[in-house]
Amino acid sequence: MEKENNKIRLQKIIADAGIASRRKAEELIGAGAVYVNGKRAKVGDKADPFRDKITVAGREIIIRKNTKKYYVMLHKPRGFITTMKDEGGRKCVAELVDEIPARLFPVGRLDRESEGLLLMTNDGDFANMISHPSTHFPKTYRVTVRPRIREDQLTDITTGVVVDGRMSMPAAVRVIKSEQDRTVLEIVLEEGRNRQIRKMCEAVGLETARLKRTAIGPVKLGMLQPGKWRELTPEEMRAIASYSKKLNRKRKAEE
Repeated sequence: MEKENNKIRLQKIIADAGIASRRKAEELIGAGAVYVNGKRAKVGDKADPFRDKITVAGREIIIRKNTKKYYVMLHKPRGFITTMKDEGGRKCVAELVDEIPARLFPVGRLDRESEGLLLMTNDGDFANMISHPSTHFPKTYRVTVRPRIREDQLTDITTGVVVDGRMSMPAAVRVIKSEQDRTVLEIVLEEGRNRQIRKMCEAVGLETARLKRTAIGPVKLGMLQPGKWRELTPEEMRAIASYSKKLNRKRKAEE
């Protein structure tokens, strides 16, 4: 439990307020953007969300009891960045869910030129369950690469390549369609580093022409159209919880 005499870790408070995921909240704390009762906070600090004054980048957090939790599936189109606000005026995914009466944040990310399934929520625990690096929650992508992929390139992507100075985890890769000048692949990753698939393909001499995320764990994008969103169904929520428990059991068995 993270509670101690009504005090909770700051990253959980920030996540529960819908400002950022726990991982991003830790970055904000480490960068000196978070204050508690006028005092600059440190990573690991706790606070009482109903008694202490907590500010993030000068904005006070207001925690309301029994705030409704939202669990949203968005089909992110290309050209949108996975953030809630951009000082440069670029299109953000927040614009696509602005009718929801809560401040949502993305669970993970997709780069600007990628598209597909993006989960959004105001529940920090839910986001942490899926996006924390230790969970290895699999994400499925449909990837078009140029030119036509060779067998050795396919093997390298499957077994792992060096990305940003360290090896990527093994990936499940399946050829969906192979043409003279391009190949359509299905790639399943259990990690989610920045622009990872594009960098993996680049490392073996391939250009990523199109990248679309089609599933996160047991939840599939299906026929949801670009720019549209819907709330996850109770069945999907149960499937995610069950899948998470399965991954936890597997991880403990391997320790």
